[in-house]
Formats: sequence, structure tokens, C-alpha cells
Amino acid sequence: MTVVQFQGKGGARGPAAAKGGMIAALDIGSTKISCLIAEAVPAKHRSADSEDRNSLKVLGVGHQLSRGVRAGAIVNVDEAERAIRLAVDAAERMAQRSISEVYVNVSGGRPQSRLFSGTEKTQTGQVSPRDIDTALNSVLGQVDPGRRSILHLAPVQYHLDDAKGVKEPLGMFGETLGLDLGVVTVEAPHLRNLTLAVERAHLAVAGFVMAPYACAKSVLADDERTLGITVVDMGGATTSFAIFHENHLVFADIVPLGGQHITNDIARGLSTTIAHAERMKTLWGSALASQIDEREMISVPLLGERGVDTVQQVPKSMLTGIIRPRLEEIFEMLRDRIEASCVAHLGGRRLVITGGASQLNGVREVAGQWLDRQVRMGSPAHVQGMPESAHSPGFAVCAGLLNYALKPDQQYALPKAKASEVARAQHGYVRRMGRWIAESF
Repeated sequence: MTVVQFQGKGGARGPAAAKGGMIAALDIGSTKISCLIAEAVPAKHRSADSEDRNSLKVLGVGHQLSRGVRAGAIVNVDEAERAIRLAVDAAERMAQRSISEVYVNVSGGRPQSRLFSGTEKTQTGQVSPRDIDTALNSVLGQVDPGRRSILHLAPVQYHLDDAKGVKEPLGMFGETLGLDLGVVTVEAPHLRNLTLAVERAHLAVAGFVMAPYACAKSVLADDERTLGITVVDMGGATTSFAIFHENHLVFADIVPLGGQHITNDIARGLSTTIAHAERMKTLWGSALASQIDEREMISVPLLGERGVDTVQQVPKSMLTGIIRPRLEEIFEMLRDRIEASCVAHLGGRRLVITGGASQLNGVREVAGQWLDRQVRMGSPAHVQGMPESAHSPGFAVCAGLLNYALKPDQQYALPKAKASEVARAQHGYVRRMGRWIAESF
């Protein structure tokens, strides 16, 4: 049974982009929806030492306050559709081009990561294409997503006898060929709802990409991905992370806490509006206490009050005392998830933090204390045509989606029999759920 190779999901067209086609990325976040439109720079116009991320030219940027999205999931299709339309329209007007499909990030859907391994004997002692297919089929036969959808499915490394980390085994000599396959799955309804919101905005989904995986495409150096590293994307309502080793994604997961939870804590703790709590967090927020915090006062408008008692003065130390515990909770949960992954050692001792919520003062220091790693802050690498305002951690996902679209990772399709079995299982689940809903209401 032959394993079918394909580029990305949903008909991602990496080769078309390389010929100068249009590429669009849509970051559907809980606090912001952003869109980037770019075109691939033809090879003859690139410099000899240019990287893939420098092979793009950004034509349009658009972003809009997120609506209808909570914790990375669509909760109101109408509002989400309207926000997507506004963000895409702003990008199209700036680019003076129209787009028909977008690459979309996935920052919800309770992702699960697993590593599958299999070993097969080579037929002649020299690895042939048939041996590789046999090893792939052996591992793919173990993959059973059940009612979930496969988001990323790609080889991590090959083994040839006792040699590990083989990248291209074809033509090499060995008695046994092994393969480690990384599989990331998410809940199928989550992807369907994202697709529904995007399609109602008259766009097609070219592919889905895990949010921290997209970030890695824009903020990591090549050596970091090779040596092993952990990437953390701090969003508005979720904090996701991904572990990389030998240029491959080996694990990904999500913590349901983000920058918006810190804002809500400030609003509750100081009895103020959410809008002013966000402003206070942006202007004066810090997780690090200083000696002058007790003397420095901040004006806080009280929620629902009128007259002379509408504003209270509080010391800055009170703001720090609200921010620090929530930030520590986020990194404590991250530490527990990373340690429980069983592949934490592959991520090495380095960690890169990016995302809009990572811009809070003191994040790097708190992360270093709780995760016991060397921490650096990550921002998207320079891309031709990218506005200066977009060179911030808040656009790391969107910039990474463009890089992924330019060069999608090689993935592998399930064997036909296995794919049909999975499709039947998911279809039966949807049918049973529809019957239960009809009988219950």
C-alpha cells in the first residue's frame, strides 16, 4: 500500500507560491484578528544568501478587535465572520489585491501530541523507496485519531540499525529501518467551526497550522530548531507551546490562560473597567517589584461610580501584586505540561517566548525562574514591506503563517484503508450526535 505524500493540508500550494503567487495569513485570536497578504519574491530577484523568510514581500496588513472568539474557539459565527471580513478588507485595500484563500492558525481545540515508532527490515540491505513506504505504513497503521482530526503528521527522524537521526535514508545500507512519526490532533468540531467562519467571509482555508508552530517559523534561528528548543506563544486567552528537535515538531500543547486573564484580574482587584485595566497593564504593568512601587500612585477610575468618588489612588505595588500571581500560575502550568510530555529533554535548555501577552514587563524573569531554562524574547524576523508596527511579538503567528505557506512541511497521508476507517468513525459520531440533539430538544 503506497503512502501518498502531500504538501500541507487543504491543498496548500507551496510550489505555486514559489512562482510568485499570492499568499495570505489569517491569525484568529481571542483578542485580535490579523491578516497579512504577501507575494513570493522570484528566485532571480533574491540575494544569494537570502533565507525563506526574506523571500516574501508583504503587500497588505489588517487587524481588527476579535469578536465571537473565546479561548481560540469560535463561539459566535456571525461576530467572528464580521471581524474576519474587516481585517481581511483592510489588508486587501492596502495591498490593492483580492485574496481567495488563507492559512489559518489553530490556538484551541485541545490539541494532543503523540510520537509513534516502527521498525521494518530492509529487503536487500540497502534502503529503497519501497522500504521507506513499508516503514511508513507500519507506523501509520498505529495512528488512530478516533473522533479527532489530524493537524500535523510528519516524520521526526529515521533510524538505520543503531544509527539515529538519519534524515535521508534512501540509498543507505542497513538491515533495519525505523521511523519516529510525530502526530498532532485536535477536536474535529473546532476545525469545522473555524472553517465555517472563514468560508462565510467568502474565503477558503488553504491550511491549518498550530499557533506555536507558526511562531517558530518567524522567530527561531535555524540552529535553535536543530539543537532543540521550546517555543511559547502567549496569547490573549491561551498560552501554547511547542517543542522542536532536529528541525521537527515533536510536541505541542495549550494552557487555557493568557493575557486577558491578567487584565480581568486587574479589573476585579481594583474595581475598574476592563478597558482601563488593559490600559493600566500596558502602561504600568510589571511582574517585578521595585523599591518605589509603594510610593508611586496610580489613578484608577471606579466601576459604576459617579461624582467625586469616581477615581481612587492606589500604589503601583498593588498592580504588581495582582499581575505576578497570575503570571506565575501560567508558567507553573506550562512547566507541568512540558515535564509531562516525556520529550522535554529534546527541547534542550533554551526557551523562546513570543505573542502579544509576552510584552508585559518581567515575563522573561518569571519564566526563567519557573521553567529553569535560558529564556529570550522572540519577535518576527524582518520581512520586506512589513510595517514597523507589525514587527512585534503580537504578529509572530501571522508572520509565521506566511513562512509556512511559502514552504509547507512535507506531510504524509494515511493509507486509504485507514483513512476510510477514520472517516467512517467520524461520520458515525456526527450522525449519533445529530440524532441525540434532535431527540433532546
